Amino acid sequence: MAEPNSTFKPIKPKLKPKPRTPKQTPESKYWSSFKTHQIPDLISSVTSLTFSPSHPHPFAATHSTSLKIFNPQTLSPSSTISSFSDVVSSASFRCDGLLIAASDLSGLIQVFDVKTRTPLRKLRSHTRPVRFLKYPLHDKLHLVSGGDDAVVKYWDVASETPLLELLGHKDYVRCGDFSPVSHEMCVTGSYDHTVKLWDVRVTGSKTVMEVNHGKPVESVVFLPSGGLVATAGGNSVRIWDFIGGGKMVYSMESHTKTVTSVCVGRVGKENVEEGREHRVLSVGLDGYMKVFDYGRMKVTHSMRFPAPLMSIGFSPDCGVRVIGSSNGVMYVGKRKMKEENVESGLRSFWSLGVEQERRVMRPSYFRYFHRGQGEKPKEGDYLVMGPKKVKLAEHDKLLKKFRHKEALVLVLGNKNPENVVAVMEELVARRKLLKCVENLDNEELGSLLMFLQKYSTVPRFSGLLMGLTKKVLEMRVEDIRASEALKGQIRNLKRSVEEEIRIQHSLQELQGIISPLLRIAGRG
Repeated sequence: MAEPNSTFKPIKPKLKPKPRTPKQTPESKYWSSFKTHQIPDLISSVTSLTFSPSHPHPFAATHSTSLKIFNPQTLSPSSTISSFSDVVSSASFRCDGLLIAASDLSGLIQVFDVKTRTPLRKLRSHTRPVRFLKYPLHDKLHLVSGGDDAVVKYWDVASETPLLELLGHKDYVRCGDFSPVSHEMCVTGSYDHTVKLWDVRVTGSKTVMEVNHGKPVESVVFLPSGGLVATAGGNSVRIWDFIGGGKMVYSMESHTKTVTSVCVGRVGKENVEEGREHRVLSVGLDGYMKVFDYGRMKVTHSMRFPAPLMSIGFSPDCGVRVIGSSNGVMYVGKRKMKEENVESGLRSFWSLGVEQERRVMRPSYFRYFHRGQGEKPKEGDYLVMGPKKVKLAEHDKLLKKFRHKEALVLVLGNKNPENVVAVMEELVARRKLLKCVENLDNEELGSLLMFLQKYSTVPRFSGLLMGLTKKVLEMRVEDIRASEALKGQIRNLKRSVEEEIRIQHSLQELQGIISPLLRIAGRG
């Protein structure tokens, strides 16, 4: 018989079922591109993280009775300030990055020169521990602070005196932030569940607006527009529209434990427009960092860390993300800096231009007509694709020659279940499988029965193999009765099927127990 057409396609084994994994979005790829480095041995919990507004944006971390400033390129500490008598609770850089203010639980606020670490001012007025302080975005002369005395103070740093005492909170003041559009407006959050907006120009030190978060407020931050505020307390992060009268825009409740800190980050790509896409980053005691897109009102990325998280910071140039944990470890995620990307891009552009200049060929050149098959096609060339050579396996070659029984015996000997089932399905399509089974001798029939005993109960093969097992027993019953070896194979096959039936009954019992519980949980 003549060989079939050369367009014969090799049979493909059944692929194993792939687990359903959610497709990674471009934004998830962006946040995952921050390569995490650990900075251990910070003695105690990292209570506060802040970045300098000036390039190259070093960041400061407060822990125990120390304030450490880190280099964002090397991630090593460039300086350590230890002139504190109690645990350091908060820190904030001035808008020019030359000074840094820090508070501790003794109620003292100190202002230091970043380069010399010299204490320049000491602000004493709080009677209880100070929990937060903040420099305005465009003001070098003032700062705001709050603490366990439930008082918010607006300071004149030069004279070391509080200009205003903003009264209104009834419990510990834990957090605060200045407006990005006005250095005279700030917002504070307290354990009395309230978030208050203050304007230092208002006489009588009265609050301008107040919203109730519903839980003790751990962190608060202005969003870049200046009209929206994000607050964190309990297991929720809430977005408030202060321009719209303090209306709650959305409540994100993806955390399972208390949210301890929030900050604003950017999807910082090279394109300026895309770089304006801001996100709210939150961390909590559940060990998760969540990225919240407040434009689309959805969580776009989530990342798990091995310890409860206490603080988070994001650099203004979108190059570094820092997370502080309760066990004294900082998780620093770092991307390639913009200058490095530009420099590498210029290098690759220059090398590409030189290579193109060297390799360019025109039809008027002699070399143009002596190009080899390794030459890559140019834009505008008409491509003629040659047929790809298909490499056939041994069983494919036998099937191509219509030697069906030999192909089946060959794959049974190779003991690759995917290939065996693929050959069987091809023989079913050709209506030759039962004919092959009928022509098997006793030894080959034993190999088939052994395969059926091993794989007939495998879920992805059972649809074909259980039906084939029934047909084999019907067609070769006389041969099986005449051979003790084949009888032993049938006994093994019977035990295998009985064991599978027992397992299925047990699973049905478990399903009957679990299903009512799931329905009750669904109603709750």
